Amino acid sequence: MTVAHLKSGKLTNMPFHEERVDLAAAFRWTARLNMHEAVANHFSLSVSDDGTKFLMNPNQVHFSRVRASDLLMIDANDPETLSGPNAPDPTAWGLHGSIHRAVPHARCVMHVHSVHATVLASLADSRLPPVDQNSTMFYGPRQVIDGNYGGLAFEEEGERCAKLLADPRVQVMIMGNHGILVIGQSVAETFNRMYYFERAAETYIKALWTGRPLRMLSDEIAERTAAELDNYPGQADRHLAELKAILDEQEPAYRN
Repeated sequence: MTVAHLKSGKLTNMPFHEERVDLAAAFRWTARLNMHEAVANHFSLSVSDDGTKFLMNPNQVHFSRVRASDLLMIDANDPETLSGPNAPDPTAWGLHGSIHRAVPHARCVMHVHSVHATVLASLADSRLPPVDQNSTMFYGPRQVIDGNYGGLAFEEEGERCAKLLADPRVQVMIMGNHGILVIGQSVAETFNRMYYFERAAETYIKALWTGRPLRMLSDEIAERTAAELDNYPGQADRHLAELKAILDEQEPAYRN
């Protein structure tokens, strides 16, 4: 019996239960951080070797209520996806379906309109510069800016966005006039990256508010620190494990 089964108090034959629990925890904690937006925004996680079958949140369910069993199983290659009884949000299908078809290294995809990242996406220069340690995580090719927002992310727009993630060095897409999209190899890695991007964007935006000169890190130090953070052992996994421990105590229904 796994730890998850012990904590939920029952056995389960739910496919990909551990993956579902991780993703449900990410939804709930994103809501606690107020990084969600009403019943919009979407997270997805590939569960097939080729990345085309993935879990995603149900259409217009608040992040704070998502449970492991609520997550939809979607096939990115199924053209009838939007005709089914439990069809996902059309923009979620357009964006996440396109990415999981075209970008197999994007195992987990998280898209939010969090406040400070969206402020950054609204600036003429939407780059997140290396002004502190957190922002170095996204230095250089780790971030890409989409400067060609084309409306809601239905399939054509989703396919256009997916092309910007072809370089495997890209970890975050700053979606000009829209929000951010973060990718990674696991829920823990992607959530941790999304969390730190929002924190770094908040620091940068508030530093701009002062109107005073910024203390920029050199390219050499920024890249060195980014590489050190890329390889920092276990931090993302421990971050998610601690959040799940808190949820297990306070709202364990997320595992069901």
